[in-house]
Amino acid sequence: MQTLLGPAAFTPFQLNRVREAAGLRSFHSAEVFFVDAKGALSEEDRKGLSTLLQESEAPVGRPPDFVVIPRFGTISPWSSKATEIVAACGITTVQRVERGIAFWVEPTSLAEAVHAQVCDPMTQTVIGDLSDAAPLFHSKDPNPVGWIRLGVDPIQALQEANLSLGLALSGEELHYLADHYAQLGRDPTDVELLMFSQANSEHCRHKIFNASWTVDGLEMAESLFKMIRYTHAQSPEGVLSAYSDNAAVIEGHSAGRFFPGGEDQVYGSTQEPVHIAIKVETHNHPTGISPHPGAGTGSGGEIRDEGATGRGGKPKAGLAGFSVSDLQIEGKELPWEDGRPHPKRLATPLQIMVEGPIGAAAFNNEFGRPNLCGYFRTFHQDIEGDQGVERRGYHKPIMLAGGYGSVRPGHVQKKRLPENAALVALGGPAMLIGLGGGSASSMATGSQSEDLDFASVQRANPEMQRRCQEVLDRCWALG
Repeated sequence: MQTLLGPAAFTPFQLNRVREAAGLRSFHSAEVFFVDAKGALSEEDRKGLSTLLQESEAPVGRPPDFVVIPRFGTISPWSSKATEIVAACGITTVQRVERGIAFWVEPTSLAEAVHAQVCDPMTQTVIGDLSDAAPLFHSKDPNPVGWIRLGVDPIQALQEANLSLGLALSGEELHYLADHYAQLGRDPTDVELLMFSQANSEHCRHKIFNASWTVDGLEMAESLFKMIRYTHAQSPEGVLSAYSDNAAVIEGHSAGRFFPGGEDQVYGSTQEPVHIAIKVETHNHPTGISPHPGAGTGSGGEIRDEGATGRGGKPKAGLAGFSVSDLQIEGKELPWEDGRPHPKRLATPLQIMVEGPIGAAAFNNEFGRPNLCGYFRTFHQDIEGDQGVERRGYHKPIMLAGGYGSVRPGHVQKKRLPENAALVALGGPAMLIGLGGGSASSMATGSQSEDLDFASVQRANPEMQRRCQEVLDRCWALG
């Protein structure tokens, strides 16, 4: 492994924010690149890497106090992209290049206190010396599947797994699982329970909205979901798909579309109806816990849904919106802001509005889609309630991600797959990051451990998502 120091990693604004929060005299950062090569780099390759990675002098004349690097056993989105660029530049001896951030702190005694402000423990780790990064390039066997021993009290065993894994399963679901595995005559694995919890999570309230319900003892004729669908049922004109796919599709005008079509895959203009896929969703729980990745993956999920509509769509443009409680900016307090403390388990409204829009815009930009518009709202009000004065506001924020794309004629409706069809999974490594997201957001914030709340927030990989979309684009272009 070889290392190269790069340019400054943090902007002056970011450096000052951390420096002031931690009470530092000085705070410096620099990108550091770790290079795994087949052998010693030639002088030409060394110069090429130096130019490509913008090798620079250290901002302080001593080794860094600590370095933040990707978690061992993972490959960062930056690495997969950068390694291909290095190879495309003719530097073929490099097998992989990875990036970290080196930090210099004064006084050095406060270095450890800064770790939490600059390191995401779900995707990164802190090392004390550059040489400690060598395991980044070591391969490791995956952990074995875990078994949940049901024993003499299956419900209790499942409830303990429910809490420890943050599955958010209801009592009815626990009894269903106990009966199911009793029929199978075996214990469940942690993987099975995790996937069951995701498939049955209620973060979108689909089961609740589809359920029968009563008001004052009178059973309602329609479910809440049927009531939502009522407008479409009364006026379906122009709607090609609604409430049945990843996004809705409405009729579009005929226009010339420019893409590589036919067997020769040569770019050209194709005149055809350009149907419009529309999608809006929220990512409230993740944005409230960790604003930048929460909002970023909110946009990423919405982009994915446009591409996954019908037999393959093309995401085009997006929007992002935020509703939070009072910002309470120090020195710029507004008359109606009373300064009451914010719930500790959630990011503050100011943190959300500083980091969240950047997260949403960054995913859109790195995927290659413009984020064209959005909204921002603050609200809190004290009202009289059954228990006296109650404070209402967007303490748990609303993060809205939306956008539109296009779907070709003939691709609006999905095809039913035949039995035993071969499936191909596109994407990168699925780390245990955000896989509990659906279940965790089904729960009241604060009803599970803080670590599980934090782990439920997905981390963005727009570069890999773009690669997947390129595959879909080549497929729908074939017709």
